[in-house]
Amino acid sequence: MFAQGPVELTCLAHIRRKFFDVHAANASPVAEEALRRIAQLYAIEQLAHDMTPEQRLALRQQQAVPAMADLHTWLLATQRTAAGSGMAKSIDHALKRWPALQRYVTAGHLPIDNNPVENAIRPIAIGKKNWLFTGSDRAGRRAAAIQSLFATAKLNGLDSARWLAETLEKLPTCPNSTIDSLLPFAEFTHN
Repeated sequence: MFAQGPVELTCLAHIRRKFFDVHAANASPVAEEALRRIAQLYAIEQLAHDMTPEQRLALRQQQAVPAMADLHTWLLATQRTAAGSGMAKSIDHALKRWPALQRYVTAGHLPIDNNPVENAIRPIAIGKKNWLFTGSDRAGRRAAAIQSLFATAKLNGLDSARWLAETLEKLPTCPNSTIDSLLPFAEFTHN
């Protein structure tokens, strides 16, 4: 498998976006073909969604490895005819990242893209401009604490709004010595 430590992966969604932009700009049939080939890889991942990492790896080895090899061969062949175009830039972008792009097919636990991470941090990225104007440093610290508690509840599989409502009900009668029992950790929840 892999040695301990970071493993470079390239996000297939970012590679796809380059081809999507070319297709949106000029309805390029070549970009459309790239999108079709990438869609095949995502269809394989959809089949693997509920599989164990071992099962996912077996499926990837059987189906995604040949699809990636075909995509690579097609990109190399298409690169020669697309020189100087927006399509060529999209192809170059993919080929420069090819070793890290195809790495996900070598293990069942590696993701095909980083969309889940981007979706998780999107509210923070969108909200950060709004949070610049919380009114005061003290209000900013409170907002940060509340956001941290909500994120912790969510990561522990709790309904954040329900956790907050239950906590606000319990808070007035909770002794200071047991205040930690109100934190949004699944093991502390008794419901």
